[in-house]
Amino acid sequence: MKAWSDGLVSVITPAFNCERFIGDSIESVLAQTHTDWEMIIVDDCSTDRTMAVVKRFEDPRVRYYRMEKNVGAAEARNYALGQAKGRYVAFLDADDLWKPTKLRVQLDFMKKSNIGFCFTAYEMARGGKSKVIEVPRTLTYAQFMKNTIIGTSTVVIDRHFTGDVRLVNVRKDHDSMTWAKMLREGITAYGLNENLATYRKVRGSISNDKLSAAKTHWRNCREVEGLSFWRCLYYFTFYAANALKKHYL
Repeated sequence: MKAWSDGLVSVITPAFNCERFIGDSIESVLAQTHTDWEMIIVDDCSTDRTMAVVKRFEDPRVRYYRMEKNVGAAEARNYALGQAKGRYVAFLDADDLWKPTKLRVQLDFMKKSNIGFCFTAYEMARGGKSKVIEVPRTLTYAQFMKNTIIGTSTVVIDRHFTGDVRLVNVRKDHDSMTWAKMLREGITAYGLNENLATYRKVRGSISNDKLSAAKTHWRNCREVEGLSFWRCLYYFTFYAANALKKHYL
């Protein structure tokens, strides 16, 4: 096992053409009451001013890397994970935000409960509307496949429990496929039902194209998870209903 820095949280942020939002995301990390963190931003060949926005932040804990070619968010995250020095790994997408107490509250919960995979409730926001997505206490593999409720920007992993995690390398839906793989292999996901993050629904973003996302999820369940047609259909029926309910604002 690698000798990770025990109290350090490595914040993993892939970035692509996010100049409008990434400054706010970085500010939300800088505002954390838990201050032992490093933020590893991997720019996946942005063509806008993403680099210039990141470079405005002179805090040495904010580390910027740029890929030589566009590789997708999964590979960008995996590159960041390869640079990460912390025992704890947290994920924050470049257009999402954390509440100031997010890391402190979540780490306290994980240490007290002696767990290695934690996700939390979060707020979904678009325009002037928002709602809080509540989460269950635990998720099994079957429960997760029916309702992919884990918000990536809420996840913290303790690598002393999980080992050196890498994301499943598919272009889309890689986060859900990674959580599915971890649950299938015996890691338990624990939910902290406290709203500690904000997920901004950005018009035109990949994650906001629900029909495309549903098609991708079906294909990944069949090809990556290797589910039979009928088992996939069973899970997908619940997944689709829960996704509509979750994303309706």
